[in-house]
Amino acid sequence: MQTKTRINTGVAAAGALVLMLTGCAGSSADTDASSLTIGTMTVPQSLDPAEAMGSAMPYFQAVYDTLVKREPDGGYTPMLATEWTYDESLTELTLTLREDVTFDDGTPFDAEAVRANLERFRDGGGGQAQTMALLEEVEVVDDTTVVLHLEQPNPAMVFYLSDAAGLMANPAAFDGDSLTTDPDGTGPYELDQDRTAVGTTWVYTRADGYWGEDLPYDEVSINLFDNENAIVNGVRTGQINAALLQDVDQQAVAESDEKVETQPQDIDYQGIILFDRDGHIAPELAEPEVRQAINHAVDRETMLEQLRDGQGETTSQIFGPQTDAYDPELDTYYDHDPERARELLADAGYPDGFALTLPRMSEIVSDPLATSLQSDLADVGIDLTWDNLDSGSALNSIFTEQAYPGMVMNNAQPAEDWVTTVELVLPGTFNFFGTTDETVQDLTHTIQTSPDGEAADQARELNRHLVEQGWFVPFYRMTFLHVSDGTVDVEPQSGMAVPALYNYAPAE
Repeated sequence: MQTKTRINTGVAAAGALVLMLTGCAGSSADTDASSLTIGTMTVPQSLDPAEAMGSAMPYFQAVYDTLVKREPDGGYTPMLATEWTYDESLTELTLTLREDVTFDDGTPFDAEAVRANLERFRDGGGGQAQTMALLEEVEVVDDTTVVLHLEQPNPAMVFYLSDAAGLMANPAAFDGDSLTTDPDGTGPYELDQDRTAVGTTWVYTRADGYWGEDLPYDEVSINLFDNENAIVNGVRTGQINAALLQDVDQQAVAESDEKVETQPQDIDYQGIILFDRDGHIAPELAEPEVRQAINHAVDRETMLEQLRDGQGETTSQIFGPQTDAYDPELDTYYDHDPERARELLADAGYPDGFALTLPRMSEIVSDPLATSLQSDLADVGIDLTWDNLDSGSALNSIFTEQAYPGMVMNNAQPAEDWVTTVELVLPGTFNFFGTTDETVQDLTHTIQTSPDGEAADQARELNRHLVEQGWFVPFYRMTFLHVSDGTVDVEPQSGMAVPALYNYAPAE
């Protein structure tokens, strides 16, 4: 039997294509240490856990518990599930559940509740529903035992049960749409409907009789902002206690203020996802030498310095430092070498270069980035044209019509490398042409069917193969900045930009 009650890798959620960042400044923070106010630019479209996304998890963690808890270091510990064990085929995952948990109306949290939640999540069409695609059946053995039957092994299943898919709601609330604004879970807090103004601030108060260990705050507020300048001002003036900053200019402002506590974290990477490695739209990209040439053409160091004030780390790999697949040597695999890029293009049969068209969304590709990339590619003979798209039309053009051979994206680097493999390497959303080769097939099969921790060498081999073949064109990992007003200690979450709600505590 293969037992997995704790896994020391595994964190993060795949990032959404475009965050819908709307809202205005929320109410002032209570300076009492018994309350916490978080500032954010991420808004949930619903508080129904079937619609949950990783970047908005704190909204959900306040009112819902997950089956498995993800610790700041990326390990897993019991929450609503006390044990989890795989069979030898790795296609049956048995969960043992807590016996002492009920929902507010007295409905028991039991095996039937788990079955109802997981099936609803899988079939509901939410943004993360695909994470349960391999879930074939939830077998209820008894009130405290369920067996998840998988179509094939999924090394990330426990990770998903600690994320959106693992959030447990009251099945009695599944009829209708009440969960959209009136969450019903077993979590440490309850939503204060009278003080919550959707689109501005969400206020949570401590739930009486919570089954688990109490979090340190009697009250948690999440205030929505529409720009990071307002967030920085909020921290400086005591309107909010803690937040995350991505913009380097606002990071500099925060770091210059002695009243603001700061903590950097290298997390998401920015780069080009090449969809068309078989040459359906851009025949040139079917040649590995062309993809390698693009990698050599990009001046990563200059881009990082000019676009992010040097805040980050250049890289040539899509796997993050917390993963088994990560190889520090691959961060510098592609140096900036225009001459070598031209040689590779000539070897591939394109001595005069070629034309390439990519979509551009201003939320992701700024003017300086667009200009920098055009200049770097032009220097080796690649004529890059940007098609300007709004976020609404982009989804249809890129993923439905499959009209472009690639795109610039900001991507998470989860600590669970199989999450990255599923999202970017295997056929699916970001590999919609189904590109593969014998090496990728052999290595991913071995990784998928091996017990936890026994395929680390194959994971690194897969990573190196992808880099050598130029499957992707990463630029750099970006440094994000956790900021607080000095009253709060924030522990970053391994492999995720947004800390879990459990990671906040009064400063000592």
